[in-house]
Amino acid sequence: MATLRDKGWAYFDAIVAAAPLRDDNPWVHRGDRTAYEPDYDTLERLLGVPVLLKATSQSGVPALALDVWVAYEFRRAGFDADRVWPRASTPRVLPSEIKDFVEKLPKKDRPALWQRIERGVGGLSSANLLGKNYVKQVDVVMSRWATGPELMVSTKRMDSSFGKNAANRVEESYGDAKNLRLRHPQAALGFFYSLSALALETEADTAEWLIDLLIKLGREDDAYDAVALVLPDLTKSQEPADPEPEEDSGPIEAGAQEEVALVEVEAGEPTIDIEDVVPVSLYREAVPDELDPGRFFAVMIARILDNSPVNFHTEARAKRRSPTT
Repeated sequence: MATLRDKGWAYFDAIVAAAPLRDDNPWVHRGDRTAYEPDYDTLERLLGVPVLLKATSQSGVPALALDVWVAYEFRRAGFDADRVWPRASTPRVLPSEIKDFVEKLPKKDRPALWQRIERGVGGLSSANLLGKNYVKQVDVVMSRWATGPELMVSTKRMDSSFGKNAANRVEESYGDAKNLRLRHPQAALGFFYSLSALALETEADTAEWLIDLLIKLGREDDAYDAVALVLPDLTKSQEPADPEPEEDSGPIEAGAQEEVALVEVEAGEPTIDIEDVVPVSLYREAVPDELDPGRFFAVMIARILDNSPVNFHTEARAKRRSPTT
């Protein structure tokens, strides 16, 4: 059954595959220092996909736009594409050791096995990881069997109902950080937040309070290593039509399939033309330095590289050593 989520993934994959900067080194010289320069143009185009598809929050497509971009940036930084989840192709969550095993089989045996794997795990687009006390769905992960998680990023997107849900989201993030940090103390742990720029006009006090809390959230020694904020400049007509969804509060089993609203679309292969996507611009001027996405990626990458042997992540190390001018 084809779903709106499937169509969203088709657009996301096409946009990422065609991104002009996907193979460029994101590290640049900026004055007398080296800085990470995110590919904001690709994010703006990814954010336009849910608008084009008129995707509701319940469909999961608006939230995926952020997950896809964060994972894309870590691949741009030089980390193994198959170890950063969600992957750029199906299955979205798959231990790289399984892929390596399949690729070593005789060619005639690979297609059938890949089909079985995709039927079994193809619906997963995020990973469930055991923290100190409970299993938490983590949106962007880099992991392998030999190391366990080296990167964990939780993303949140709020396009409406700012006053109603803002406090809940921040409270959840504090608890989730503590839960994950205590079981995985060496992993890079981050929080990436998307808040509609409309909140700065319609609920300015709430937006200011939330931004201040996000800054404080990134200062806790036993919580997140870095927190980032983006402000999509959505119009009222571009917001998801449904209310901000409430997350299930019950326990999650490790490896469980995530539940999203399966909105059916017309049968057949979806027609994908990324030129149909109108980018959603970002209001970058109002993002404080402490929540700057470039700073976020620089801090997270440093954490990963500092906490791993020098012969790990060699491409990521080489890119950081050789920034462009």
